[in-house]
Amino acid sequence: MSKYCLTVTCDTSRGIVAAISTFLAEHGCNITDCSQFDDMDTSQFFMRVGFASETGATLEELEAAFAPVVEKFGMQAAFHNEAEKMKVVIMVSRFGHCLNDLLYRVRIGALPIEVVAVISNHMDYQKAVVNADIPFHCIKVTKDNKPEAEAAIMKVVEDAEADLIVLARYMQILSDEMCEKMSGRIINIHHSFLPSFKGANPYKQAYARGVKLIGATSHYVTADLDEGPIIEQDIVRVTHAQSPADYVSLGRDVEAQVLARAVHAHAHHRVFLNGNKTVVVPASPSSYTSEKMG
Repeated sequence: MSKYCLTVTCDTSRGIVAAISTFLAEHGCNITDCSQFDDMDTSQFFMRVGFASETGATLEELEAAFAPVVEKFGMQAAFHNEAEKMKVVIMVSRFGHCLNDLLYRVRIGALPIEVVAVISNHMDYQKAVVNADIPFHCIKVTKDNKPEAEAAIMKVVEDAEADLIVLARYMQILSDEMCEKMSGRIINIHHSFLPSFKGANPYKQAYARGVKLIGATSHYVTADLDEGPIIEQDIVRVTHAQSPADYVSLGRDVEAQVLARAVHAHAHHRVFLNGNKTVVVPASPSSYTSEKMG
């Protein structure tokens, strides 16, 4: 049986769930998991339904047949084949912990993505990327060539037909135009200190203030830099006995985990934009299962 999922966003209204479940049943589909959320503040409805087609119906057939339901409720709806891996471009600078973690998770089958290219403004990780049979592109960025460099980046993304860009500690600021063009399709990771400890060496600043929690935030990129809709966050405790170097090491572990979870959620179509926020529904059964162990 083909395994699909349906994602829906629309104004909240009576009868949406009934219409969707009735449609799937009438078209030979068995619902395997379902998550929904009504935001009473924005009057928006969000739903992700995992299902199996027991009659061999294709996505195209289901999309065409679902059109009247879409029109009735004014939905934004999309059907997805869960067997298809999302095409992703990873961008990295000189901190490789997030890149290495993502590549490992892809290798063991823990992330349902295909890394179609890695872009960097340095050569540090060329060998690791090429050894993984992934195209590597070094695109240098200076104050004088930023428009040309960004055009080259977008050419790589478009030629690879990538669905998502992941900034795995890429340390260059993207233009407003690129953020707008790729809205909802660029995920970034940063330490949660940025709102309170801006500028250079945020871990050192946090150490000087004696913080007890450090963490990381993964979010969609917008023109407002690190103010984009948040997808995933986590923390780790620290004590007075730890050094600034300890903070950095612990922070890198959290960053890698948080970014991987954000990419996992996006790749499984579990994230819905809701104004300046997101709705992230729970993972489907077995979606964290790895095919291999190393």
